[in-house]
Amino acid sequence: MTTHPPAITPIAHIQATTVLPLDQVSRVTPLSGGCLSPVYQVGFSSTRPPVVVKLDDTASGQLLTEAWMLRYLADVGQVPTPTVLDATAQWLIMDWCPNEGGLNAETEVDIAYHIARLHRCSSSRFGLFDEAGQPKHTVIGPLHQPNKSTEPTDSWLSFFATHRLLYMADAAYREGKLPKHLLHCLHRFAEQMSTWLLEPDQPHLLHGDLWHGNILTCHNRVSGFIDPALYYGHREMDLAFATLFDSLGPAFFEAYHDHYPIAPGFFEVRKDLYNLYPLLVHVRLFGAHYVPGIEARLKHVGL
Repeated sequence: MTTHPPAITPIAHIQATTVLPLDQVSRVTPLSGGCLSPVYQVGFSSTRPPVVVKLDDTASGQLLTEAWMLRYLADVGQVPTPTVLDATAQWLIMDWCPNEGGLNAETEVDIAYHIARLHRCSSSRFGLFDEAGQPKHTVIGPLHQPNKSTEPTDSWLSFFATHRLLYMADAAYREGKLPKHLLHCLHRFAEQMSTWLLEPDQPHLLHGDLWHGNILTCHNRVSGFIDPALYYGHREMDLAFATLFDSLGPAFFEAYHDHYPIAPGFFEVRKDLYNLYPLLVHVRLFGAHYVPGIEARLKHVGL
């Protein structure tokens, strides 16, 4: 028996789209995820494959940014992503990518191949720029992620300190979510980070939000990377993020190292320090539960 759950309402929001046969919609299923807005799978009574629809009633423009990033990830990064079918400030419509859920060693090897390939894409500057050469500000989840103009001579550590770590720390403090003493510790760390962190050989194209929830897989292969937070930075940022929630294991890192060797000291020191940034993101989104992780990482380096 075919049922039509209450989530059929998103169809009313996308009546102006011309890319879907809306008169043939047979089911609308809510999907998990979507910090910014609700996400649905939309199926059809015809042979047309299902699609994914994301909505933003606030018309903030973040869905347009997400669409831009997905296209950039596919066109420049040459990795699997959902094809963007239509995007406005109110909606984002994409092809449905099958996802079996759960990762095994064979799947992790395939992920490593794609991420190493992505990281081989380079730029002369850190951050991200559009076709006109203007800074392209992006998002991580629903949060603004600045990519201000930088000169080719600017360092990665300067970009990371200013436009990632301290930008997010200052915002968390203003929102009352980060204690003042930790804000001061993070500023001291930013002044001294060259003690522990390395400059890359070149700016690498990053997914920016690399955890298992943003990797769709089917038959032990990647069917799509989703929810990117793109910019050019140090590839160890992606690698560190992949360890934060035990998203990717030894099979991934061994295969990645074969494609693109990882410098000594990453696992011992640098991964935890780079994860200060996603932890600050989580503090802003989900609250104080993630503050102790920041404090522990700073204490580990004597701050």
